[in-house]
Amino acid sequence: MAVRKPAAKGAREGAEERLLVEAAQNDPAKFGDLYDIHFERIYAFVARRVRDRDKAEDLTSEVFHKALANLKRYEWRGAPFAAWLYQIAANAISDYFKRAAREPNHAGKPAEGSGEPEQEGLEDQAWLFRLVEKLPDDQRRVVFGRFVEQRSVREIAEQLGKTEGAVKQLQFRALEKLRSQMEGAHG
Repeated sequence: MAVRKPAAKGAREGAEERLLVEAAQNDPAKFGDLYDIHFERIYAFVARRVRDRDKAEDLTSEVFHKALANLKRYEWRGAPFAAWLYQIAANAISDYFKRAAREPNHAGKPAEGSGEPEQEGLEDQAWLFRLVEKLPDDQRRVVFGRFVEQRSVREIAEQLGKTEGAVKQLQFRALEKLRSQMEGAHG
């Protein structure tokens, strides 16, 4: 069946990434490989939210610095390493907007772009990343693939070695679980 070959490729890539993470955990000098693989995606994620090139560069640097500093505590759970980096990035962006809201600019006005609704959205996004991390492995991989990596159902099915219907069902269950957790928390 043609589905098996791409699934093996996805599993192989996951295994390769896991080996890179383990190598970096044993020798921090090898973190550069992970940095090279994920830098552009993390920078783009930060830049879309901050919209200031210098600040995006600073925050992206902070994300990778925190990742390297905490790499020994990272546990492989089957989700791509990038999911952990996105969570660190969402938290760094949230912290940045909190700091910006507290620090007036030179004219004594709050820093531009530090509005309350945007800050709440970033905090919700960081919280959502934490909820996604708690999903069962297959559901987490589907949600990450669909909404972070923007892959099609077909691509994810091939990567996981499942039918498209099974991937749609995993996505549905994951979104229902996330929805119920969010509604439960917000009343």
